[in-house]
Amino acid sequence: MASPRDHAPLAERIEELLGLGGPLPIVAAGDPVLRRGTEPYDGQLAPALLARFVEALRVTMHAAPGVGLAAPQVGVPLRIAVIEDPAPVPAEVAAARGRVPQPFRVLVNPVYEPVGSARAAFFEGCLSVPGWQAVVARHAEVRLRGQDEHGRALDEVFAGWPARIVQHETDHLDGMLYLDRAELRSLSSNEAMAERWTQPTPATAAEALGFDLP
Repeated sequence: MASPRDHAPLAERIEELLGLGGPLPIVAAGDPVLRRGTEPYDGQLAPALLARFVEALRVTMHAAPGVGLAAPQVGVPLRIAVIEDPAPVPAEVAAARGRVPQPFRVLVNPVYEPVGSARAAFFEGCLSVPGWQAVVARHAEVRLRGQDEHGRALDEVFAGWPARIVQHETDHLDGMLYLDRAELRSLSSNEAMAERWTQPTPATAAEALGFDLP
């Protein structure tokens, strides 16, 4: 049975969340909010409240730390996510993964579609699945459409690691976790990752753990 809080207007629920102060609690896998999908944003929040919520997502993402955070990950079923990646990795890793810095941006009602048929597979983690990583094959290039927090149209092509980030966060808004797309034989604890699989690509892991790469 749904609790009365489940039916509270989103604005009230977000005000309650923001009242906690500081980074917001991140919802972990197993909470239904991560699997229900989200409702499109169409002005449910007043502009000032939306700005405060976006800032709270930014603060929470930085504190985690992560390179993206979707509203369901803080318990809010709205189609909003934020991304930012300073890409603090060695040049060899950046080149292999196509990882380039991304400024902070807000994705409202994002949807993506592949550009071409190329796929790339790398280890990936999630703030809602702490302690684990797995290899996910994703589209190497995608076209993302949506809006920003001011309602301005977004229509942009992302490649490399930025394409991975926007796919991961948009998937959250559709009730999907990265594990749904992962090669489960690659599932590794953070400790195993640090000890064994720090190479720029997962080729060594694929050979040792027995899975195929695209």
